[in-house]
Amino acid sequence: MKKLITICALAVMTVFAMAAPKTYGLFSPNGKITVSVETGENLTYTLYHGEDLIVDKSEIQMVLADGTVYGGAQKKNPKVSMKSVDQKHVPVLYKKSEIVDRYNEMTLKYKDYSVVFRAYDEGVAYRFISHATEPFKVMDELAEFNFAQEWNCWVPYVDSRTKTDVGRFWSSFENTYNYLPVSRWDSKELVFLPFMADGPNGKKIVITEADLMNYPGMLLCNTDGDSKIENIFAPVPKTVKQGGHNELQMVVQEYEDYIAEFDSGCSFPWRVITISENDAQMTDNDMVWKLATPADPAKDWSWVKPGKVAWDWWNAWNLYGVDFRAGINNDTYKYYIDFASKNGIEYVILDEGWAVNKKADLFQVIPEIDLQMLADYAAERNVGLILWAGYWAFDRDMEKVCEHYSKMGIKGFKVDFMDRDDQYMVDFHRRAAEMCAKYNMMVDFHGTYKPTGLHRTYPNVVNYEGVHGLEQMKWDTPETDQVTYDVTIPFIRMVAGPFDYTQGAMRNATKRNYRPVNTEAMSQGTRCRQLAEFVIFDSPFSMLCDSPSNYMSEPECTRFIAEIPEVWDETKALDGKVSDYVVMARRSGETWYVGAMTDWTARDMEVDLSFLPAGNYQIEIFQDGINADRAARDYKRTVSDFTPGKVNIHMAPGGGWVAIITKK
Repeated sequence: MKKLITICALAVMTVFAMAAPKTYGLFSPNGKITVSVETGENLTYTLYHGEDLIVDKSEIQMVLADGTVYGGAQKKNPKVSMKSVDQKHVPVLYKKSEIVDRYNEMTLKYKDYSVVFRAYDEGVAYRFISHATEPFKVMDELAEFNFAQEWNCWVPYVDSRTKTDVGRFWSSFENTYNYLPVSRWDSKELVFLPFMADGPNGKKIVITEADLMNYPGMLLCNTDGDSKIENIFAPVPKTVKQGGHNELQMVVQEYEDYIAEFDSGCSFPWRVITISENDAQMTDNDMVWKLATPADPAKDWSWVKPGKVAWDWWNAWNLYGVDFRAGINNDTYKYYIDFASKNGIEYVILDEGWAVNKKADLFQVIPEIDLQMLADYAAERNVGLILWAGYWAFDRDMEKVCEHYSKMGIKGFKVDFMDRDDQYMVDFHRRAAEMCAKYNMMVDFHGTYKPTGLHRTYPNVVNYEGVHGLEQMKWDTPETDQVTYDVTIPFIRMVAGPFDYTQGAMRNATKRNYRPVNTEAMSQGTRCRQLAEFVIFDSPFSMLCDSPSNYMSEPECTRFIAEIPEVWDETKALDGKVSDYVVMARRSGETWYVGAMTDWTARDMEVDLSFLPAGNYQIEIFQDGINADRAARDYKRTVSDFTPGKVNIHMAPGGGWVAIITKK
């Protein structure tokens, strides 16, 4: 790729005299972040945070099929414009009821394209904008991140189905992290976003992207074994074949030699570098949401409702104490609906199995299921139904499917097994969101890449997977350290946006006792850890993993899960260290929820809650029981009066802690 860009740039330079190199500067509103952009033979940027060099001189370029190089040598220096923005937004669904959007922006405008840089207090982003009036193809893009030092990184390797040139881009974007120096990346592996690196003086750096609409997702690689990271993209698919999981995927057989094609000019995705001064700060970063295209202000989004979903698949439809055979049938789903209605849970999902297997046809429903009857039964009990849909079954009949099931009263879809982020598949996500919105239906994307802000553009996109979630505990070996992963993703994956981790296990295991049991799965870590995940993890549409029978045997925990909000008015990062522990607080109305989780190390901590307004409060606490290090389900619930101040907490190995604080 770099060779291609260099050759094209040299070819352009032979045609005209290059403009004299110039340097342009941009500062964040608080003055701590400095971006230096230099023109000349190529376009480069350098990034400082205070006195600390974060990213040394790094090239950015795009190469078109006709030899045009965005970011290459130019005849004239760009027209440069600057602006400052200070505004507020009210999101439809988010972890805050109001977003402060404050940044400084610099645009370098050339004849064929522009480059826009934005500096926020919490990071920097840039994007190319094409001015083309005719169709064009993008052969490649270069986005370098030349770290100033040999920092350690949290590296999530792409879990490719195969290592062939075609198969390496077939991925579910689920993996744990390898913590290692940047130069020790496996040069043969690709890395998906978001990606975190240690920085100087305790700072953290997360790289991701935003406003990804009709362009392939960015992956990272380090083929040279140095501190310079480069990008790579899946090319445009040339031929695809139905196959994959239960014939529900379109598997790429051959790629084109370019990564994207367009009818005319467009804005390309933002390349995002977030910076925090300490670990905890990174758990509360809004840059991806702020950089995304806003939702259509003329459209009514009031029908989009967050909520929790009684989920069947993780617990394998295991009900007990009933007089019918549990499984994918009407009686089982009526039981799930009754459970949801009784406990104020907003939705029930019919996951894989309700449609005839291996037909990729969402109009072929198995005879054991009467969808119209179930939709009516649920509506009478104030519960909405969600349908699972394999990607190809949904894509091939998208509008017919949405129209048909919206008339039936179905509230949305969980679309699964995309497992790609090439240009076509990225655009599928936009088309699916748009079509579902047309019929007032919500969509939860599974088997997909990280969020990039589509949930702002289309607020009916209520969640994403792109996470090594609790489903892995159905089959992963005891060597998989999900507990450490749980206290890593709030600092990295959550920077991109919400995730459908599917927490809420009532079968809990210590490190010694965990084992995979596909049909009666368990979690790693304590019961209180599962409760704390509802506070810490951003998840406006959260699938409750366990069986209604298990929840009904645990009324205190079920009440907590059912009543906790899914979206928030305020979020505060209180404390944390990546891969060790995390403490967060969230407010809904006048009620505060505080959650904490630890790795496999037991912790005694002091949590400062003096930020609460003065007054008299009641505090309800769920804490690891005295024997939680032996029986992970052991917990203790207490209720007492509370005056804002510091609280001492204890967490068992793999443990958690939760508090609900209400005004008296």
